[in-house]
Amino acid sequence: MTRFPVLVSRRLPAVAMDKLAQACDLETWAEPTAMPRDALLRAARAKHGLVTLLTERVDDELLDAAGDQLIIVANYAVGFDNIDVAACTRRGIMVSNTPDVLTEATADMTWALLLAAARRVAEGDRFLRTGQPWIWGPEMLLGQDVYAKTLGIIGFGRIGRAVARRASGFGMQILYHDPWLSPDEPAGPATPVGLDDLLARSDFVSVHASLTPETRHLIDAARLGQMKPTAVLVNASRGPVVDEHALAVALDGGVIFAAGLDVFEREPEVDAQLLANPRVVLAPHLGSATVDTRAAMGLLAADNVLAALGGERPPTLVNPQVWETRRGAIGG
Repeated sequence: MTRFPVLVSRRLPAVAMDKLAQACDLETWAEPTAMPRDALLRAARAKHGLVTLLTERVDDELLDAAGDQLIIVANYAVGFDNIDVAACTRRGIMVSNTPDVLTEATADMTWALLLAAARRVAEGDRFLRTGQPWIWGPEMLLGQDVYAKTLGIIGFGRIGRAVARRASGFGMQILYHDPWLSPDEPAGPATPVGLDDLLARSDFVSVHASLTPETRHLIDAARLGQMKPTAVLVNASRGPVVDEHALAVALDGGVIFAAGLDVFEREPEVDAQLLANPRVVLAPHLGSATVDTRAAMGLLAADNVLAALGGERPPTLVNPQVWETRRGAIGG
């Protein structure tokens, strides 16, 4: 049985590493930090598969370094804006991601941020940890009601819909904006509206848009200005969809009430103004960070790699046209 050389750019949960190791000769970056670019270029040489994270930029330079034998780039994420899919497709290299398995965990995290920001939970936690004397007061750390309010969801794919399902339990009116969906497509209790309308009407705005040239800074100073001064913005999609500096200025100026962020424009760097603002709940990209979900992501990435190297179609293939041209030409 042929054992294919595969690079794993960061150690995955053990169950996924074990599955890959049964059929592949693995080279793995063992440090908890992102793999340095020069090390990535060296390690990619002669590999038949690459398992990458969002921290790795997969472009022509990396593909050149890997060589013509490369069959698949398996991204350990639902997003793949770190990968030049067009460049991979031109070279006949398959690209896969890990959708579905992280939907519910990310929706849960969205709600954790929404509730924490609305009810000022992180502020209360920090206050108590100072050890200051305190007594309950009628106007202490007042937040915003969630029940029966209006939730606006930008991007109504798998995660946006999972967030909407949870909103129903809070008796919320649900609006969504997604220009890639037909208004006639079934959306349960959610109502499709224009972006301007959504921003003006929503008490909570949750962003779940993919990062594209059109969505970069989709939420900028002007659009923040369309929101209610009592509104809460949550972003658990991609950092650059929100203009981070504009958000910091809006929060400092009382343009909106609060924000909850799990992703950032220049991750891992966070705008200093946001760090200083007590009305922002910050999390270090924890959307999929549960034991079960991260293991499921790793197993799906492994399944994609093993299928491609074994001459089968990967289960979550991003560029299926490559499979059609490579079909029957790869395998052990």
